[in-house]
Amino acid sequence: MEKCLQLYSLMRECLRKIEWLAPLLARFTIGVVFIESGWGKLHNLEKVIDFFQSLGIPAAQYQAPFVAGVELVAGTLILVGLATRLASIPLIGTMIVAIITAKKDDISGWTDLFGISEFLYVVLLIWILLAGPGKASIDEQIKKRTI
Repeated sequence: MEKCLQLYSLMRECLRKIEWLAPLLARFTIGVVFIESGWGKLHNLEKVIDFFQSLGIPAAQYQAPFVAGVELVAGTLILVGLATRLASIPLIGTMIVAIITAKKDDISGWTDLFGISEFLYVVLLIWILLAGPGKASIDEQIKKRTI
């Protein structure tokens, strides 16, 4: 039993040294997803406008470039870890709207949410919003210099 406790203690200490990696990986994943999505929307605006109109989104000709810009800018901010918590908020909203409009036919019960990527993005974004960007971020460097 003593060996198990020592091993557990050693494992905890090793993991503590790399705990900065979890928020970095989450930020990198979310950042890349939204940068690519925003970039793709900006370069296919007509298709995106048509898609938004088919979903019944009002003022699709304005919403499409707005959403594309939000995804591109907020995704970039999250990727580099600058204004991370603030940048996560509009992306959470965007994903909730996507779930309600584009994914509504895929959801017959609340457990269906776990099968769609947009819900996973919301969960990761909420985690980033609450936990912060982590040590490997510009936000952390700014915090160190201002405290």
